[in-house]
Amino acid sequence: MTQEFTTTETLDVRGQNCPMPVVKTKQSVDDLESGDVLEVLATDPGSESDLGGWADSTDGVALLEQDQTEMDGETVYTHYVRVE
Repeated sequence: MTQEFTTTETLDVRGQNCPMPVVKTKQSVDDLESGDVLEVLATDPGSESDLGGWADSTDGVALLEQDQTEMDGETVYTHYVRVE
């Protein structure tokens, strides 16, 4: 991970499957301001492609980075989304 930004808020959607990580991310982004960065924690492996596709097709957001780590015995996919 080469994080060069400050996280404004963290959204924990661990244990939730498609489409909830994207739905909850969109809801959270709607409450943020331009320049804010949302950190999304997910356990759904599909969240990598789902959030990437959503960010690519959504005006006003940018997917900055995605990372994968082991946390409490499970794989956690961390996504960083910036409001443009």
